[in-house]
Amino acid sequence: MAEANSSRKKQRRSVPSGQLHIQATFNNTIVSFSDKKGNVLTQGSAGASGFRGSKKGTAYAAQIATEKAAETAKSFGLTSVDVFVKGVGQGRDSAIRALNSYDISINSIKEVTGVPHGGVRPRKVRRG
Repeated sequence: MAEANSSRKKQRRSVPSGQLHIQATFNNTIVSFSDKKGNVLTQGSAGASGFRGSKKGTAYAAQIATEKAAETAKSFGLTSVDVFVKGVGQGRDSAIRALNSYDISINSIKEVTGVPHGGVRPRKVRRG
């Protein structure tokens, strides 16, 4: 006896406005579209878009990753986002610019990169 819930297709929810979180490191760029509460709708990364090695950290890879994630986010009915940028990688600006080709308007852009206030002792300095 199969359960009645498993045979029914899950209802795709409609989210008109949400958040876009961009984490841009030197090695990769990860973009996540979420609703206002922070529950992730869809995500994409340069590595998941087919880039490997040092190419994952490029601005072009971040642009492609954002476009792939935005394509899926549009199916949720997403029309406006608040952007939260974290990190110091090359993909920061290009990920935001990639949204222009999709009809997703940007309400605000906020920098949320963590800055240490004292904390633990930093690791030894790279030389070479």
